[in-house]
Amino acid sequence: MRDHGRERQGIALCLISAAGFGAMAIFAKLAYGAGFDVSTLLLVRFGVAAVVLWAIVAVRRPARPSLRIVAYALGLGALGYALQAATFFASLERLDASLAALLLYAYPALVVLGGIALRREPANRRRLGALALAASGTVLVLAGGGAGALDAAGVALALGAAVAYTAYILAADRTVGQVDPVLLTALVVTAAAVVIGAFTAVRGGPQLDATTGGWATVAAIVVVCTVVPVLAFLLGLQRVGAATASIVSTVEPLVTVLLAMAVFGERLGPAQAAGGALVLAAVVLVNVRRRARRTVTARPEVAVASTAA
Repeated sequence: MRDHGRERQGIALCLISAAGFGAMAIFAKLAYGAGFDVSTLLLVRFGVAAVVLWAIVAVRRPARPSLRIVAYALGLGALGYALQAATFFASLERLDASLAALLLYAYPALVVLGGIALRREPANRRRLGALALAASGTVLVLAGGGAGALDAAGVALALGAAVAYTAYILAADRTVGQVDPVLLTALVVTAAAVVIGAFTAVRGGPQLDATTGGWATVAAIVVVCTVVPVLAFLLGLQRVGAATASIVSTVEPLVTVLLAMAVFGERLGPAQAAGGALVLAAVVLVNVRRRARRTVTARPEVAVASTAA
């Protein structure tokens, strides 16, 4: 008999995770307004998160992976994770948070497309339907802004983030089941921090002259939008499995849209709202029958963590 109490706990934890990740775009835009730039913001976020994750690894003491797996995980962070984060956060400098979030969430359908192209998954009606919904929704989101109303570079960055995240997930799928999820996440985040740190140094170093409110906002990004969501998702995943966790996580862009409306007064046009609904429907359709052994299509920090299920 299923433990309904445990299931409710898991769903609640996944909702907490989705809410935290969904709020990240809001805090990022607030941080930009307080004097932070993209590279400094990401450097602080990844650096502090890496320290916290390694502390958890030290307590858990998971089995040591092979050097090949370690190198592969570091490559995932240095190439896939760092690129995805940089492009998405850069898009937030140019686009409304709600629009950037909806464009990013084209990635689950892109993962399906990649899986079909790589012959990892069959092209059945459900998957093809999800692709059609996501493509139609993305077109409506873009067209609904009106001709010339959108920043082309911002749109390219947000869609680039979706593509980078897709590549990250498809590549990370090779490591699922071979290493402890928290350790794998720590390796990925650490590598991303090093790459962002090097990029920041080349550009002349981090911009640390932000306001006190700006530092408080960055602290919220680290704690509320990174550490807490990662841990909540991993704990929720253990209770409900990857399929349910993935479906619950689809509320993330909805959280972003609602918070953007409340904080910045952002409004989606009717066509954009309809497009966003189609994108979310595609995400649910992609995940509704996903088995626990598959990679979870959640945030990059936990996309490689489905082995905890």
